[in-house]
Amino acid sequence: MPFKFPVTSGNVTRFFVIFNLVLLLALGFMVHNSVNTWLTEKRYAMADLARATQKRIDAYRFATWQIYENLATSAAGSSPNSSLQETRLRPDVYYLEKTRRKTEALIFGSHDSSTLDMTMRMSSYLDTLWGAENPTWSMYFLNGQDNSLIMISTLPLKDMATRYKESAISSLVDGRRAEMLQQANALDERESFSPLRHFAFQNDHYFTLRTTFNQPGHLATVVAFDLPINDLTPQNMPIENFQLRQDAALPAANDQTEGESTQIAMVNPDLEIAATLPSTPLQLVYRVPITSLMIDTLHNLLWPLLVNLLLFLLSFTGMTLLRQQSLRPSENQSAELDSLRVLNEEIVASLPVGLLVYDFASNRTILSNKIAEHLLPHLNLQKIINMSDQHQGVLQATINNEVYEIRHARSVLSPHTQLFLMRDQDRELLVNKKLQKAQQVLDRNHQMRQQLLQNLGHALNRPLEKVVAQLVQLSQRDEDETVLDLLDESQGLARLVDDIVLLNRLEAHDWSPDASVFNLQELLDEIALESLPLMRRKGLSLVVNNLQPNDEQRFGDRRALRKVLATLMHYALTTTRWGKISLTVSADEARPERLLIELVDTGAGLTVDELANADFPFLGETSQDRYGQASGMAFFLCKQLCKQMGGSLEIIAKADIGTRYSIQLPLAVEPRPEEEEEKLLDGVTALMEIEVEDVYKIVCRHLENWGARCLSPEERLSGQEHDVLVTDAPNKLSGWALLLAEDELGHHALNDRQYRVNFNLSNALQDALLALIEQQLAHDSMDEITEDEELTPLLSGGYFQLFTETVPPDVKRLYTESAEKDYAMLAQTAHRLKGVFAMLNLTPGKQLCEELELHIKACDDSNITNTTSDIDAYVNELLQQGNQ
Repeated sequence: MPFKFPVTSGNVTRFFVIFNLVLLLALGFMVHNSVNTWLTEKRYAMADLARATQKRIDAYRFATWQIYENLATSAAGSSPNSSLQETRLRPDVYYLEKTRRKTEALIFGSHDSSTLDMTMRMSSYLDTLWGAENPTWSMYFLNGQDNSLIMISTLPLKDMATRYKESAISSLVDGRRAEMLQQANALDERESFSPLRHFAFQNDHYFTLRTTFNQPGHLATVVAFDLPINDLTPQNMPIENFQLRQDAALPAANDQTEGESTQIAMVNPDLEIAATLPSTPLQLVYRVPITSLMIDTLHNLLWPLLVNLLLFLLSFTGMTLLRQQSLRPSENQSAELDSLRVLNEEIVASLPVGLLVYDFASNRTILSNKIAEHLLPHLNLQKIINMSDQHQGVLQATINNEVYEIRHARSVLSPHTQLFLMRDQDRELLVNKKLQKAQQVLDRNHQMRQQLLQNLGHALNRPLEKVVAQLVQLSQRDEDETVLDLLDESQGLARLVDDIVLLNRLEAHDWSPDASVFNLQELLDEIALESLPLMRRKGLSLVVNNLQPNDEQRFGDRRALRKVLATLMHYALTTTRWGKISLTVSADEARPERLLIELVDTGAGLTVDELANADFPFLGETSQDRYGQASGMAFFLCKQLCKQMGGSLEIIAKADIGTRYSIQLPLAVEPRPEEEEEKLLDGVTALMEIEVEDVYKIVCRHLENWGARCLSPEERLSGQEHDVLVTDAPNKLSGWALLLAEDELGHHALNDRQYRVNFNLSNALQDALLALIEQQLAHDSMDEITEDEELTPLLSGGYFQLFTETVPPDVKRLYTESAEKDYAMLAQTAHRLKGVFAMLNLTPGKQLCEELELHIKACDDSNITNTTSDIDAYVNELLQQGNQ
């Protein structure tokens, strides 16, 4: 048999202890490996840096000998170059002028021309040596012949020496001179090195290589180079941690072995990694603080350390929970079992039926409630089991003249345990009778409420209609604000009563759509006219845009649709304080019989409580203004009406932006007669001078549906004639014209040739156009008679030839000068034409010229163009009559 690990408290503790020890060992090996890897990397880097430094030292040893043997000696034995120039910057400080400027040279102290030539030679040599180098290089030459000091560097020495008199350059040179003099006096030391230095001016780190050359009979000559190491050190090793010191025995370290070029030692509180420079008595040391090493190690092992910590926590937590919950049952578990037992007893005691669980093996009751305990002495359980097996586990028994239904079931877990359910049939019958009676009372109350509301609505409708009619008459005679407020309140009360009656019929299923054929445009005119008084009082704008033909007939419930539109329009008027309300009617392209109606306002939007009224009336507070409050049942009533008509209502509101009411209704389109009748305004041409784009589209659609032809201002400039001018700007009224407005109750005449009409009312627009055309026809017939009488002197005399030679060219000039906007020449031409018409006694032409002069003074281009066209038409008519 396979070995089975016993799960005991001691074994679990031992397992978790071993697991934690393994984790600690793994963590130690991981840290040791990380530190060892880090130290190995730094040792390799130090070895590479030592080799590079040694190469640089060897290279500049050779450069030192080259400068001394070849350049200094040859310059001393040759004739000086007379073309060399130097500039005296300060006392005993001279600057060597040269063309190539990679390096600059300064000479400190008195000197002769040979020293100047030697300086040029050394500077030229160093130009070549340092030509491709980027760091800062400097060479110092202490001349033993005249005790002068030559400094050659890639630094801007001239600028530094002139701008900063006592700056870094002076202290640097003084320090170098002192070191080189000390080097010259030390007879037993030919070569020396300085420690690492920091040049703050360039943020460079360097050390100085000094070499002494003894000359018999003269002071020693010393050559020194400042050798930078910034370009040699790795980027991940801060150069501030490096040191260059004399080679000395380091403390013994565990990592040190013979033959190694690098050594590691602990120097409290730092860790030192030293690399020996073989041909020099120097050591390059890199000091790392222990804290920095620990931080780097933690940074590199952050995620493994976190994982190990998480495993430690999980192990301790798991061990604790396992010991508490699984291995050592505590009092909490006993308390939990007790609470479950008490909850089970409460559930059994609260059951409305008797429950009994009986164990026949031990003849004891396992579980029961009070009902079962009350009936148990009167029951033969074994007999009940035998009888229920014959009747699918259900039987009826009479106990104390009460009928009980007993259900029996066997336990699947224990065959000797039986379950009995006892239900009181008499009590259930009594409860059912009470429920039926309560439902009858509720239905009777609903019926009484519906009859009460219906009778109350019918009783209030007639008085309210009379009150509204009388208030309307009073408001027409006297525009008193109090009367208008009373009219609004009475109309709101009438609408509320009507809504209550209609909603009561909808709930009683006593309402059905009354479908008939109706004209949609006429319905929209009624809605606009009904909303107009409140619109004018609140200063709002209304735009009714019917995208369907004016004569289109629809089949549906006209009264219900009117009720929905009027209710939503009144709600939009209540919630809108400024701006406009747009009513757009269109049809679905794929299903023309489906009508789409959108009502959009720019009000304050609707609250969440108001939107909830669409599901049930008067759930939330509604908006109100100083003219009244919106109805709390408006949305619910409109939604129910749309649902009854087979459509839908959707309300979308945004705070401080407005509300959009979208209605979709199936209203079938009635077919039109195949024979096309002559349209009402066939042959009529209208010039559209409308500034508002929406109004322009609406009026053009109406006129084109009636057969009229609409001209834009651009088409008018091409010379086409028009019969009527339609505009929404009062300053553009001229001739036979209609002035469009949104607050007009219908239309009325401004004068004999001009009318003011509401563009939202198609019937009013049509009546105004017909009245204007009728007056225009009557006026034209009178003008023909007058012109015939006035034309007789023109035709009978000898002036017709003079008329044809002078008047048509002047008319052409009018067009040209109006296009060029040359008002001075235009006024002269108009005055000349007026004189011709006055001489020939042509009064209409003279009046047109006078009107044109007025427009020229006002610089009204639109009316100038219109009047010029009228003059042109009048002249063409005279020419046609004269040629007949």
